Amino acid sequence: MRAGLEVKKSFPLLADSSLVYLDSAASAQKPQEVIDAMTSCYETCYANVHRGVYALSARLTQAYESSRAKVRDFIGAKSCEEIIFNHGTTEGINMVAYSWGMANIRQGDEIVLSVLEHHSNFVPWQLLAERVGARLRFVSPSEDGLVRRENFSDAITGKTKLVAIAGISNSVGILFPIRDVVELAHEVGAKVLLDAAQFIPHQRLDVRGLDVDFAAFSGHKLYGPTGVGVLYGKKEILESMPPFLSGGEMIRSVSLERTTFADLPSKFEAGTPNIAGVIGLHAAISFVEGLGYKEIGEHEDYLIQFAEHELSEIKGVGLVGPRDFGHRKGLISFVCDGVHPHDVAQFLDSKGIAVRAGHHCAQPAMTYFRVPATVRASFGVYNTKEDVLRLKGALEECFAFFA
Repeated sequence: MRAGLEVKKSFPLLADSSLVYLDSAASAQKPQEVIDAMTSCYETCYANVHRGVYALSARLTQAYESSRAKVRDFIGAKSCEEIIFNHGTTEGINMVAYSWGMANIRQGDEIVLSVLEHHSNFVPWQLLAERVGARLRFVSPSEDGLVRRENFSDAITGKTKLVAIAGISNSVGILFPIRDVVELAHEVGAKVLLDAAQFIPHQRLDVRGLDVDFAAFSGHKLYGPTGVGVLYGKKEILESMPPFLSGGEMIRSVSLERTTFADLPSKFEAGTPNIAGVIGLHAAISFVEGLGYKEIGEHEDYLIQFAEHELSEIKGVGLVGPRDFGHRKGLISFVCDGVHPHDVAQFLDSKGIAVRAGHHCAQPAMTYFRVPATVRASFGVYNTKEDVLRLKGALEECFAFFA
């Protein structure tokens, strides 16, 4: 892979800036290819999709659907019918909770989650359980901070109907044993939903290889636009689900007496979609494919290892989560003795370094690790060794300032 400094040139916001951007887990920066694709959509071929018989609409509809095929191939799905475009991971998870969950989960059934989940993969299941009388069961990491098969083996029982897990924890970067969880769940007839928002920027998502029943991710963490995401579902499951939203384009026919619904994927895509966002997602996927996941992984793993080593040399910095960098992907969470994470983040901002501070929409994870909040430095393909050294130097200055 090209060095991070060279890749940075592809990102207009970073190319000629001294900014050290370490908040990619919240939202990644956009390469020129994505910006150009969206601009071209609006400047040269914009119209509504699927509805018009005129040439402009047909042309953009073809581009829109080629993006669906791009996603299908990118994640290894069997059919374009299994690719549902939406506004992001949160909407995808809620779609499963309200459509599949309300139809299939009953009083006394169990839903298995980890305590490390993002609120988007936590709150929908709490609400569903409250509505139908289901029970939530929670899985915690082992003492070394890692999540293993055995952590799930006791929680998944004959009462389990769904296991909903992240591929990578957004708060501390723990990599989950997805294949093991799927195997355990399927042995008892349960479905598995994968929150792939943090996973897909760093590792290839192979939905058929992993055999997950659902997977959701957002474009904006994958160097693509905001406001566009994907829900993958196995075709036979999606066909059995009632629509999540109703309105235009998701119908086959409407009369005063009744409505019949369109085939997949239209059944779950009511209303005018984020057309330019879908076009931009196509460009983002092409950008990632051009770099290659092997090269991305090697580059980011090196930065994580280097950052762990450098930050561990600073007295007062405590890393949160697993120590073994081989089980931490994309980010580092830490606390600074005597300095609140928000103060750390503001000080770093004064030095041109953007990090995230807070509970990262993962308050149960913060409770588990017994911290109110952390500072999170998350990495992208554009980050460099020099970025880590600037972070280290600024943290040393921070301790001196607050001493």
